[in-house]
Amino acid sequence: MTSYLYPQNLKATANLWLWGLRDFAVFSIAALLSVLALAQLRIIMPVAVTLCYGFLSIRLDDTTVLDFIRYAVRYFISTQQKYEWR
Repeated sequence: MTSYLYPQNLKATANLWLWGLRDFAVFSIAALLSVLALAQLRIIMPVAVTLCYGFLSIRLDDTTVLDFIRYAVRYFISTQQKYEWR
């Protein structure tokens, strides 16, 4: 008898370590290109941008760090909090 193991949520997005699969592919290609740019042209800006992208695309519980920052800015800065004094 053969038994199969399925994940709890079959419609969940595929994750690889802390990133979504698409984010990990973009991060890997950008890291390769930025290391090549650093080695050949001696510019460090692509490495910094790639590391920032890697940090901002970390995914925990279907929320990225960038989404969390957006929610925080929306809550604390851009939307008005309603206060009632009685």
